[in-house]
Amino acid sequence: MDGRRLLVTGGAGFIGSHLVDALAARGDDVTVLDAFDSSYDPALKERNLARVAGRVRVVRGDLCDAAIVRDAVRGADCVVHLAARTGVRQSLLDPVPYVRTNVEGTQVLLQAARTVEHLVLASSSSVYGARACGPFREDDPLGTPASPYAATKRAAEILCETWSRLYGTRITVLRFFTVYGPRQRPDMAVHRFLEALLAHEEVPVFGQGSSSRDYTYVGDLVAAVLAAVDRPMPGRVINLGSGRPVRLDALVDAAGRAAGRTPRIRHLDEQAGDVPMTWADIGRAQDLLGYRPGTTLEEGLATTVAWMRETR
Repeated sequence: MDGRRLLVTGGAGFIGSHLVDALAARGDDVTVLDAFDSSYDPALKERNLARVAGRVRVVRGDLCDAAIVRDAVRGADCVVHLAARTGVRQSLLDPVPYVRTNVEGTQVLLQAARTVEHLVLASSSSVYGARACGPFREDDPLGTPASPYAATKRAAEILCETWSRLYGTRITVLRFFTVYGPRQRPDMAVHRFLEALLAHEEVPVFGQGSSSRDYTYVGDLVAAVLAAVDRPMPGRVINLGSGRPVRLDALVDAAGRAAGRTPRIRHLDEQAGDVPMTWADIGRAQDLLGYRPGTTLEEGLATTVAWMRETR
């Protein structure tokens, strides 16, 4: 599939920049659309794209600006839509930008991409709502979203379903489960825990550590996104996780081992919007994408620690 023309929205972010590296390395013609806004330090996003500087086209602009989006989409065979406002807790404090980017921005993109052959939407495990048991399967009934962020990701899925029925756009929906690794946003849990450990500070933990998450290493996830790009599956929804949920207290212990530190934990109150667990059933991804997430939590954390030490 070398030589394809792709647009990656959010391509300067954590997951997006890893995907752009992989696409460029195999010879694809890549355009990045990214707002470089203040949701986190734009300088970090500039650094994320350092490996592909001069080899990809970068369009700087708002996903809700129709003219900018039309320019970015022009000539693309496939769009990978990663751009989004992310983070459950910030969505509780200021939900309007989440609705604007994740819902309005997705609709603007869909309108601009009506003639594109294939679109891959990055959705989230948050659409499953609060559940006490798993694993979560793609055809499970979806619960009530636990946060504005979750609601906007579900809304983006529904817009894509509707658009596909109306106009025949081939759309694949990928539900990501708690992705971590080098370049992770500073506000995300794994990054915050490791940063505290490396600085010999207390690790801030919401609740008593009994919640669990399906932590997914970014390299494994990107391999699956590449497979989804290459194998259009109109109307399919596919989970991408490790399939191995880990308790929060066990994650902190593993992070301590990776950083070579004994964690000192500062317990904080449970937060509204949090869910007790996430757990991906990855059978569909294995069958359709050949997905084989092979990075253990220990390996992924060690790689992340090495990156953080290099870039501090």
